[in-house]
Amino acid sequence: MNALTVPNGVAVALFGIALSAAFCDIHWTKKNCIILAVGSAAMLLMQALITYMDSWTAMQEMYPLITHLPLAIILSVLSGKWLWPTISVLAAYLCCQLRRWVALLIIAMVPGINWLQPAVEIVVTLPLLAVLLRYVAPAARSFARYPRSMQLLFGVVPLAGYLFDYVTRIYTDLLAQGNQAAVEFMPFVCSVAYIVFVLRVSAEERTRGQLEQTRNNLKLQVGQAVREIEALRTSQQQTRAYRHDLRHHLQYISACIENGRGEQAQEYIQSICSEIEASKVTTYCENEAANLIFSSFAGRAESCGVPLNIQAHIPQLISVAETDLCVLLSNALENALRACRRMKAENGPAYIEVTAREKNGHLFLQFVNPCPEGIQFENGLPVTHAEGHGIGVRSICAIVEKYKGLSDFSVQDGRFILRVSL
Repeated sequence: MNALTVPNGVAVALFGIALSAAFCDIHWTKKNCIILAVGSAAMLLMQALITYMDSWTAMQEMYPLITHLPLAIILSVLSGKWLWPTISVLAAYLCCQLRRWVALLIIAMVPGINWLQPAVEIVVTLPLLAVLLRYVAPAARSFARYPRSMQLLFGVVPLAGYLFDYVTRIYTDLLAQGNQAAVEFMPFVCSVAYIVFVLRVSAEERTRGQLEQTRNNLKLQVGQAVREIEALRTSQQQTRAYRHDLRHHLQYISACIENGRGEQAQEYIQSICSEIEASKVTTYCENEAANLIFSSFAGRAESCGVPLNIQAHIPQLISVAETDLCVLLSNALENALRACRRMKAENGPAYIEVTAREKNGHLFLQFVNPCPEGIQFENGLPVTHAEGHGIGVRSICAIVEKYKGLSDFSVQDGRFILRVSL
């Protein structure tokens, strides 16, 4: 113990208190600041009394009871929580090691000066605290709003470091003796923490990917629903127009009959029937949802001048959910129609062939359309770097994976072929 030991002890105590408080999600009102200041003063006073009445070593041994525990209690009261304030105290204690390592680095370059280590630790206290408050504390505070399981995961390493330091340095001299278990303990903890961290991050990435896929599917479903609503709205407007003009149509037909122009009346009636027929949903199979999707894309394909040939035998009751069927058909047809538009722009062939059937509880789908050259594949899936594209393929794969089915994307003789089995 030298002349700088006590000032360094005060510096590290204030460093830990300030950092622990900064790590907590506390609204620092004037009242809360006063409570922390009074509590800090009381803890420093208790340290001074024990050092004066007994020894510096005794004070270090009692440090968890006279400093860390009261600090955790104060922060718990101010924040209304107990877990994260406790972890904050442990994390701040771990950060105190940064002061020590900076000092050890300086000592390694300038050996033989006993007072240099505490002097360096005192000098770097404020700059290091400022850096941690500026860049680390905001991120640490955000953990206070995380689930307890995540907080506990974050607190494993600080707790292990805290126990290791006191067991091997303060209460025993196992580390100084080179005890193998003591030497290997922290590397073991770090390796275990790393493995747990990797597993946790991987699980969260999978969950995030599933949520993103769900969001994309919902987006596609909403888009398809909007198109269906627009189709129904158009049909309703045409029906309203026919109802409004029905009297005029009947008058014209009546006039044709009265004037002996029966063939002209027949032609007029057939033209009206054709327009009405074109506005209704075409029946391709027994499944109503599939008919809606097929009819919607048939209209879009016709407006683009793309022949759409559909051979469908899908019953009303199938093992695939209606929403999943709609997303699957919509994505496949949307991609095929987009490719045909591109082919037409390049004066190439444009057509779409759809085959759909159900057998023994399994649904089989095939989509064929011409495609440009140079389609790239990664892991058997077509890839594109165009913004906003590629979501359809991911949605199809997600549905196939959901039902543990099979999908195959391929290019044969200038034709893009998608086969799905669910």
